[in-house]
Amino acid sequence: MSDRVLGVVMNGATGRMGYRQHLVRSVLAINEQGGVTLTDGGRVSLRPVLVGRGLGKLADIAERHGVADYTTDLDAALADPANEIYFDAQVTQARVPATLKAIARGKHVYTEKPTAETLADAVRLARAAEDAGVKNGVVQDKLFLPGLLKLRRLVDGGFFGRILSVRGEFGYWVFEGDWQPAQRPSWNYRAEDGGGIVLDMFPHWTYVLENLFGRVESVYAHVSTHIPERWDENGKAYAATADDAAYGVFELEGGIVAQINSSWAVRVNRDELVEFQVDGTHGSAVAGLRECRIQDRAGTPRPVWNPDQPATESFRDQWQRVPDNADFDNGFKTQWEMFVRHVLEDAPFPYSFAAGARGVQIAELGLRSHVEGRRLRVEGL
Repeated sequence: MSDRVLGVVMNGATGRMGYRQHLVRSVLAINEQGGVTLTDGGRVSLRPVLVGRGLGKLADIAERHGVADYTTDLDAALADPANEIYFDAQVTQARVPATLKAIARGKHVYTEKPTAETLADAVRLARAAEDAGVKNGVVQDKLFLPGLLKLRRLVDGGFFGRILSVRGEFGYWVFEGDWQPAQRPSWNYRAEDGGGIVLDMFPHWTYVLENLFGRVESVYAHVSTHIPERWDENGKAYAATADDAAYGVFELEGGIVAQINSSWAVRVNRDELVEFQVDGTHGSAVAGLRECRIQDRAGTPRPVWNPDQPATESFRDQWQRVPDNADFDNGFKTQWEMFVRHVLEDAPFPYSFAAGARGVQIAELGLRSHVEGRRLRVEGL
């Protein structure tokens, strides 16, 4: 295949994720390196077409980054046959109708997660893409974090023996918006606008758990709205109707138990904003965004519970750092390159809309588990 240019419609390009991670750090970064290299040695560059609701914001981004094409007219962008990929990073509520429109136009579709607010809509998207015969994919960026890539290496190498449990801690304090600006958009805290930490984070935990350890077989969750009032981008107070914290227990195949806390109302007392501890019969590991530390069976100390005596050594110092042993690229960019190869040469891409629907299913079950106060089994999709 000779060198070529691939048109990519990027809907939601003015949003935080659409702009930072997908436009600047992925699509434009790919072009700066000379494009995506295919198996035959050919190279493909990407021509972004920015789509959003505010023409002024789009024009500003386009001027700053030398992007020639931008519009508020999604239909016009989809009508151009040179635009072969549609990417959606809009708010979740807007994702399904826009993506269905792209599928109807025969575009290959790639979206942020979650693919939809409900399982019914997520399955509808997956079936529509399959029926239309278009390539489809969902962002699963956490799998490409250096810390989790090292954790994957440990799993594949049999380091843990029989894995017993996984414990995850994610979150940070998101300012309410009155005396300091919030670090996240206000719609995240309004259920009526598709907000909530369960819908945001449970799809992440689903693909992390199922790609590293095993399928989720049951879900139990307790969900809270700890901060009932917040202030939006204009300084106006609003009722926070969406959950801002979730405490989940996931039973995986093989008897592995995963417990993951997710919160936007927690102050960080850990090395990274997300950390997973994996305990097995032969060793344990703690993985974050970038680092991973291990303690093997032979090197495990012998703690003795004695509340009357102070600790005489640092438990953290008893762990060994896992070396990088590789160069880790931006995970969003890596997955973009994989999807482009999937579109152009049918390279493997397991992160399909069907996989995305699985994440929405777990989120939906988590919310239902809270309402019903019980553990719920996961039926196969």
